[in-house]
Amino acid sequence: MEKDAISQETYQTVTTELEKLKADIDLIQSRIAQTELRAPFSGVIGLRHVSVGAYATPTVVISKLTKISPLKLEFSMNENQVRQIPPGTELSFKVENDLNTYNAVVYAVESQLDPKTLTLKARARYANPGGKLKPGLSASMQTLISEVPDAIMIPSISSITELGRDIAYIYKNGVAQEVEITKGYRTSSSVQVLSGLSAGDTLLTTGVMQLRNGLPVKISEIISNTTE
Repeated sequence: MEKDAISQETYQTVTTELEKLKADIDLIQSRIAQTELRAPFSGVIGLRHVSVGAYATPTVVISKLTKISPLKLEFSMNENQVRQIPPGTELSFKVENDLNTYNAVVYAVESQLDPKTLTLKARARYANPGGKLKPGLSASMQTLISEVPDAIMIPSISSITELGRDIAYIYKNGVAQEVEITKGYRTSSSVQVLSGLSAGDTLLTTGVMQLRNGLPVKISEIISNTTE
């Protein structure tokens, strides 16, 4: 019975050609794959900077991919706050034109102070559900460092420093009366008074720079609450 047969030389030639074709296919598939853009992480794609059909080199920015969940908040602390805000500290923050308050957790703190500013950078993480907040927004943050029961807090603008003394003015018998105060903790808008003011004092909070001891004053509004 006869059967088809080829020489060893022909077989080797065909095998070599087959391997070459497989290598060509792999090369073409690799080049095709390089034409696809694959995101290295989940996020939101921005505006396209290249038109369809345009030639793009590896250095051309086609678009920007932004990770919006979770968001990282970066802020600086002074050397006193470093011990008070370690990793794991919960803080709240607000962004401009948004009445909502958001909560984040500090997860990393720089290892050394910046010698120029004497501050330490830290980062907090916010889950950002639904991607409501956008990266790049400025934020104001606050956290509870300690709690002082029955602390007397006054607006920062209601006290001034003169000749090394911190003073405020209270309303008494129709005139402004100067009192020397001792300050404690501060916030962005208020300051704690350790001594110099008593419960029931009427603190003058506007026009302080123009006040003098014994100057007659007329009160337009009384707000009864100086304790936080």
